[in-house]
Formats: sequence, C-alpha cells, structure tokens
Amino acid sequence: MSWDKQSTRLRVPAKRYRIGELVRYSPFSRQTIHNYTIMGLIREAEWTEGGHRLYDETVFDRLSRIMELKERMSLNEIRRVLREEEKREDAARHNDAGARRLNNANANRQGTVGTKGEDRMTPEAT
Repeated sequence: MSWDKQSTRLRVPAKRYRIGELVRYSPFSRQTIHNYTIMGLIREAEWTEGGHRLYDETVFDRLSRIMELKERMSLNEIRRVLREEEKREDAARHNDAGARRLNNANANRQGTVGTKGEDRMTPEAT
C-alpha cells in the first residue's frame, strides 16, 4: 500500500487473484481457468515477476457470464458473443468520452459570451 504525503490519503491497490484463488472462489478447475485464458475468454490483468498470471476482480463477472452462456452455447460461440459484447462496451465508452469532450467544448464556448449576452468574438472570426 502506498500513500500520498500531500493528501494523507491511502491508496488501496487493486486486488489481484492467482489462478488458485479463482479455483477456490469459483466452480472452475485450474485447467479450465488456464484453458479459458488461452482461448481469450478471460484475460490476466498482469503477471508476477515469477511468471504467474494475476487476474483482477472483473474476472468473476466474466466467469459468471461464461457459466450463463455455457448452458446453451459452445466455447467458440461464447468467445464470439463475449467479443461482440466487448466491442459494444468499447463503442459506448468511446461515445461517452466523445460526448463529454463535446459538452466540455460547448461549455468553454459558452464561457466566451459576455455578461450582457454579447459575443466576445472579433468580427473577423464571425
């Protein structure tokens, strides 16, 4: 754990899970977790210096989604569905970020209006 001397706030590091912990907290075997990682169904968040995979908390949501889809789909179909879901989520995040930038730009432009409603832009700019 580290802390910022200026703010005196502790920054709690994100929890990382080894495969053994995923096995302990889920119904999946070590081999299944390994296979899902190799197939791209789940992703490690980082690696230890010793070469062990570490997963973040989001892996549990992903494993839950895999369990749900596995009732009616093959692993290849699940991989396709998960990739499509990721693309939609990425596009939504991208659109949200674009909307925020646009809103900020609009707010900045509105900030250039004078107190009596006159525009502060020069005649050459209009």
